[in-house]
Amino acid sequence: MSLYGMMRTGVSGMNAQANRLSTTADNIANSDTTGYKRSSAEFSTLIMPSTGGAYNSGGVTTTIRQAVSDPGVLQYTTSVSDLAVSGDGFFVVQDPSGTPFLTRAGAFVPDAQGRLVNAAGFQLMAYSYANGTPAATVNGFEGLEPVVISDQGLTATPSTAGTFSGNLPAGATPVLAANLPSANAATAQYTQKTSMVAYDNLGNKKLLDVYFTNTGAGTWEVAVFDQSKATPGTGFPYAAGGALGSANLTFDTTTGKLSGTPTGVTFTVPGGASLDLDLSKLTQLGTGFTVSDAQVNGNAPSTIDKIQISKDGTIYAQYKDGTSKPLYKIPLADVQSPDQLKALPGNVYAQGTDSGAIRVGFANEGKAGSIISGALENSNVDIAEELTDMIAAQRSYTANSKVFQTGSDLMDVLVNLKR
Repeated sequence: MSLYGMMRTGVSGMNAQANRLSTTADNIANSDTTGYKRSSAEFSTLIMPSTGGAYNSGGVTTTIRQAVSDPGVLQYTTSVSDLAVSGDGFFVVQDPSGTPFLTRAGAFVPDAQGRLVNAAGFQLMAYSYANGTPAATVNGFEGLEPVVISDQGLTATPSTAGTFSGNLPAGATPVLAANLPSANAATAQYTQKTSMVAYDNLGNKKLLDVYFTNTGAGTWEVAVFDQSKATPGTGFPYAAGGALGSANLTFDTTTGKLSGTPTGVTFTVPGGASLDLDLSKLTQLGTGFTVSDAQVNGNAPSTIDKIQISKDGTIYAQYKDGTSKPLYKIPLADVQSPDQLKALPGNVYAQGTDSGAIRVGFANEGKAGSIISGALENSNVDIAEELTDMIAAQRSYTANSKVFQTGSDLMDVLVNLKR
């Protein structure tokens, strides 16, 4: 046995327990840090080759692991922008230089520019609805942009799509072609009438008259007019060109469902954009006229009153006039081995050599969990466990120091043999 080897083994043991105490200190210090994942020191033996019955002591090596896959308890708050992940997945954030990272620390608040940033200054990233319904880039961070919630200025959105569902009475009396609303004559007749609100390019409300007229067995005409152009007191004829748009609908006389094409009507909102009104959910059954649902997108000029975040990560802006629209969709990222991610300052993670590639998707898809608004994930540190580990590490450190001290004493004996 080498006395130098014995002393080096003692030093190795003390160094290993010092690493263990360091992780314990970090864990205790971050026991109240949102989204923090406890660290632990994992030991493995270091064996030195031995020959001829002489044993050469080796030592111990230390590997630091983070319990990233171990979730913390959710704590509910009163802030909508406080976010937590229930299940697997990480928020994608970026630092001021634009470098993306992963995190579970979801205590986001708006900064001076309206960007949602957490306590470490990392900005929340998401996909924008500006160019339509977003899709995730599964193998990269392209397409993501900082979430900006700003109430500066007014926002108006023209109507471009709508839906109308209900029932048309199957026993209605047909109207002659010359008297159909689309002819826009003073003698016009119709079966049913309703009205809908749409918005032009400047956010002005446009009240639209929608006429449903039976033209025969299972056939109906739908015609849309600008109510402001109606003849006072009567309605027909409407000025300025008549109907904004019309279509002929055909229903299956057996099932009462809309069959064939078209399944809607397209027209231009006065002063606005082209609007597609979907009528595919209409039925023709033996009962009266009923309206089940009627919706048109767009909104009047208004500032953002508040935001709401759904479990699938969609951020909705609710305006002061009561309307709402989606602004962003927050993705969740995941890797094959979360515990092998590289931990970095600010409670963020980067892809590690053994973690696997980062995959980006949306909440409730695949292994990804759901996003909880108004909640934060506590650290997964157990103070009682950490204090127990601290005592055990202290005792082990003391024992290893005794090994070193014994080796030093034996070395003194060996040196003094000459005397």
